[in-house]
This record gives sequence, C-alpha cells and structure tokens, in this order.
Amino acid sequence: LKQIACDFIDKEQARLFNLSKEIWHHKELAFEEHKSHEYLTTFLEDLGFSVHRHHKLETAFLAQWKSPKASDSDNESDSKPHIAILCEYDALPDIGHACGHNLIAELGVAAALGIKAAMEQADVHLGKLSIIGTPAEEGGGGKIDLINAGVFDDVDVAMMSHPAPFTDVRPIFLGGKRFFVNYHGKPSHAAGFPWEGVNALDAAVLGYMNIAALRQQLHPTWRVHAIITKGGTKANIIPDETQLMVQVRAPRDSEVQIAVTKVKACLRASAEATGCTVDIVDGPKPYSSLVTNETLAKLYENNAAHIGLKIPQVTIQQVLGSTDMGNLSHKLPCLHPTYYC
Repeated sequence: LKQIACDFIDKEQARLFNLSKEIWHHKELAFEEHKSHEYLTTFLEDLGFSVHRHHKLETAFLAQWKSPKASDSDNESDSKPHIAILCEYDALPDIGHACGHNLIAELGVAAALGIKAAMEQADVHLGKLSIIGTPAEEGGGGKIDLINAGVFDDVDVAMMSHPAPFTDVRPIFLGGKRFFVNYHGKPSHAAGFPWEGVNALDAAVLGYMNIAALRQQLHPTWRVHAIITKGGTKANIIPDETQLMVQVRAPRDSEVQIAVTKVKACLRASAEATGCTVDIVDGPKPYSSLVTNETLAKLYENNAAHIGLKIPQVTIQQVLGSTDMGNLSHKLPCLHPTYYC
C-alpha cells in the first residue's frame, strides 16, 4: 500500500507542480484566497473527492473520501480512524508566498492523493480521509475559527508539513499574543507652546525603548516584536494619539503570559513617565505553541526511512515563528514537521 501511494503521487507530479505554481502567482491575503480556493476545490473534485466549498468560512473547504469498502454500520465506521490533511494557501502582504503556503497546499493534496490511492486498493475499509482547507494562517487564525465551528470534532489525527531552511520532525513553533497599545496625550503647537502639550509620541518611543531594555532579562527563546503604527500627524503638532502593535512569543503558552506581563509593565511605565494615559487592547485569537505527537513523529521518521529519505539529526533546534496549527495540536494529535527546501 505504501508503494501504491508513492506511485500515484509520482504519476500526478506535473499536475501537483502546476497547482503550486497557480497558488504562488495569486498571492491572496488572509480570508481573501478566492482564486486559490477555487483552484484547490476544483482540483480535488476532479480527482474524485466529495468537496464542501465555503465550509464554515468563505475560503475554507472540506474535501472527503470514504472507501467503497466501508460498511453501512455506524459502529464499524466509528471504530476506524478519521485522518485530516490540512492545506494552507494565504500569502503575506508585500512579499507574497515567502512562507511557502503554495508548497504546503501542494504537499497536502499530494499526501491525500497517495492515501486515497492506497485506501482504494486495500482489502478492508481503513477509515475516513479529509482534506481541510484552512485559510488565514498568517495572523488571521483560520484554524481557530474552524476549531470553534466544530470542524475537527470528529477528527482523530491532523497533519501538514511546512517548508523551511531546515528539516525537523519536531519543530519549535512558538505560542504568541498580539496587542495594541494606545497612548493619549494633549496636542499643542510644537514651536509656540510645547509646554502646554503632553507628548504621546514620547510615551510610544519610551515604551519601545523600555522593551529593548527588558530584552536582557528575557529568556533566549522568547521573542518580542513591536512597531509604531501611529506616530502623529505633523511635526509641528505635539502628538496626542499614538499607537504601537506588539507581539510576544514563547515556546510554551505559560511562558507567553509571563512575558506579556513584563512587556505590558514596560508600556504602562512610559505612560506614567510622560504624563500620558494608556489603554492596551489584546488582539483576537492568540496562537498556541505547537505540540508534536511523539507517536506520529516516530511513524513519520520510520516511513521516511522506508523510502530512503534520511532525516538529519537535530542538535540545536531552530525557532520558526508561530502557527494556528499550535491551537489544533492542543485539541488532538498533530504532526507538523518542517522539510528543507
């Protein structure tokens, strides 16, 4: 059956490559992946999958295949595993598919085609296969929305793979929280009456620098990113409203919360120092850290060896951002390896 799966994927190599190229050229942002969604769902329908387009979200989909050998008995069907292969296909602003979601979609479809071919040739019913199109991974939390909508409630195992500058079966994907920091001051003419103003830009800059000073006391695996999204309107007006967007990440969700507490203290201190007021608004849908299921990881390694793929031993793990696959990995067994490309 493993050879059948590999042979079928090889047979579809040209079509799969075209699928990747099509998504690469579209470069559609989170929740706007309409052309990629159309191409993927049509592709899967043409290969015999039952496809539910716009499943729970406008640019999500659910494609399923069930072996004709499946029994009509609900009890027997329920005893077999339900495996989900996930596809991502949203791009980043300005830099397109720099994160390789076109390859993630291609690989997900390829894996699903191989599994389907093997299930068709099996002597017995092996279970249920779903390909789930998950939009808006790049900060939109599409998988979180699908989790909340119950899409994964009957799934036993979910898997996908991510291109990277390194291969790692158990990669570190950080948990992360994003929030917006709004400083409120008092406007005044910067040349005529600067002493009448309360400078909200000073508060934002000091808050940014406070974070920089904090970095020495942060754990090496923690990450803090910040940008000033609003810094004033004109140079000759003391800014009365400024804003920062801040993102905090760490390998464990509990560590994220510790780091967030420290960072927010820095930001409140700059408001106090400049006489401003501040409100901090947490962003929606924080990402959880990735939990790799060890049984799935070992199966992945064994099957890689079976086809002659040597996975290098990881001596120093590298960090590779965050993913909403982390949220799903806290709900059910997941596999999300990276592969060098």
